[in-house]
Amino acid sequence: MAHKIANLLNIAEWKLTPYQVLVLSFAGLILVGTLLLMTPLASVTGEGLSFVDALFTATSAVCVTGLTVVNIGTYFSLFGQLVLISLVQVGGLGIMAMTTLMAILIGKRINLKERLLMQEALNQLTVAGVVRLTQYIIKVTLLIEFIGGTFLAIRLYSDLGLKGIYFGYWHAVSSFCNAGFDLFGSITGNFSSAIGYAEDIVVNLIITFLIILGGIGFTVIADVWTNRRFSKFSLHTKVVLFTTLVLIVLGALVIFLLEYDNHGTMANLSWNGKVMASYFQSVTARSAGWNTVDMSNLTDATLFFMIILMFIGASPASTGGGIKTSTACVLVAATWALIRGRSDVELFGRRIPYGIVYKALAVMLISALAVIFVTMMLTITENQEFIRLLFEVISAFSTTGLTTGITTTLTTSGKLWLVFTMFAGRVGPVTLALALALKARKGNLQYPEGKVIIG
Repeated sequence: MAHKIANLLNIAEWKLTPYQVLVLSFAGLILVGTLLLMTPLASVTGEGLSFVDALFTATSAVCVTGLTVVNIGTYFSLFGQLVLISLVQVGGLGIMAMTTLMAILIGKRINLKERLLMQEALNQLTVAGVVRLTQYIIKVTLLIEFIGGTFLAIRLYSDLGLKGIYFGYWHAVSSFCNAGFDLFGSITGNFSSAIGYAEDIVVNLIITFLIILGGIGFTVIADVWTNRRFSKFSLHTKVVLFTTLVLIVLGALVIFLLEYDNHGTMANLSWNGKVMASYFQSVTARSAGWNTVDMSNLTDATLFFMIILMFIGASPASTGGGIKTSTACVLVAATWALIRGRSDVELFGRRIPYGIVYKALAVMLISALAVIFVTMMLTITENQEFIRLLFEVISAFSTTGLTTGITTTLTTSGKLWLVFTMFAGRVGPVTLALALALKARKGNLQYPEGKVIIG
């Protein structure tokens, strides 16, 4: 048996490119999840989901998004909930991380091609140390989820009894993986997320702490843990931490100002509650999908601002999506260099190679085009306000999972478009990194330089 598993894990024998392996592994996991969620055992009533709804939910789980067409807490049985959170865990860690773990457990050597695949899946610059990084990712993930789940279970036990312990660990996995799925709907009977805990400082801090750790990336966590001083951090770690802090603070400030007196969201909260809710939404908008205010009552200005936050998303080698914080930071730095008339793009006393700037531009352009295309399709198939459709598409592409409440009203075509969007948002950055990280080859023929007027 172990020999058969080893043969399946031997990527070198598959005759597939790393790109194909990554895409097919995610697609395969989604298919398995879809079939499991369609079984009568997965639902409370004994009626399995339809194929489209099961496909939508499984894709949302594997792509750690959090969008759902049913109330997770009331519709799914214990088996269904465990299937869902398992899909989230594997999707958050990454297929290759789980495959590598299986290979290590059965004592199989990881060959060069598999290491190259892991390098691309983890968004690393070199192949050196990717096996150790994968082991580190798994250990750190389980440790953080256990600690966060324990604190959350202790807090929820006072409200829900033994169910609170189950809720604590379940939601810790969902939070760290930036998924946004929750079971609180089993208490309220509707899609409430964490609205009931809007002013609970313990729940707010634990969930946002897990989201931030999951969103900054495993390489950053390892760098911070190893070096402990900002001056010793790598440039990537500095960029991620700085950009994350700016986005959280700026996001909280803007949301606070826009929603302060909105009676549909924060007007009835205390001063501390308003600050906490603003901070919570700022953190979760960057790829987590949780909410402590009614998203359907947000002003259009807030929705548009959160669209920007979702589009930027989390950081590379993390459980989150979006174009990534480092991409946004490099683009801002490049723009600032142009404004100042500088030929070099600089960050924290280091010059950024033009190749990285080009990649950042490509990531943003491809992501924007994908969002524009799917949004246009939804304006044709769905009867909803444009801002809400754009919000839904950005949420799906960035694997955030926030919604203004229109997910359950989508047509079959709309659901399938979002399935495609969630899948593209999850595997897109990996496949794009694979395509753009190839060693540049300069041709023998070089054309004469030409000039094009810009702006």
